[in-house]
Parts: sequence; C-alpha cells; structure tokens
Amino acid sequence: QDIKPMRDQIIRVKRYERVPMILVGNKVDLEGEREVSYGEGKALAEEWSCPFMETSAKNKASVDELFAEIV
Repeated sequence: QDIKPMRDQIIRVKRYERVPMILVGNKVDLEGEREVSYGEGKALAEEWSCPFMETSAKNKASVDELFAEIV
C-alpha cells in the first residue's frame, strides 16, 4: 500500500507542511515477508524530513524506543 497519499492528506488537513511525523515500519520480525526494505523506508523518511524506525509489536523490538521518540 502506498503511504504517500496518507501523508498528503495529513498535510492538507493540518494546512501546513511541518506536521511532526515518524515513519514506522512494523512487523520487522517477519524479515522474509518484508515488502519495504530498510533503505526504502529510510530514504522516504529523509525525503519527508522525519525519523524512521522499524519495530515489531510481536516481540516488542524497538517499541519502547518508538514511544520515547514520540514523547
């Protein structure tokens, strides 16, 4: 699924481009089923000027770090 239209909609609703965002790739525990590479996620986050993190809710990988980044 393409995430770019979601970002565009958020910016439209908020009416300015500097909306705080974090781009998160989930289910990193399913490496063999990956649809987006780390490099692709990182490049998109750089294009959008936001942090990029990968997480796994299943094994709690980087979940605490993500919430710390949000707060």
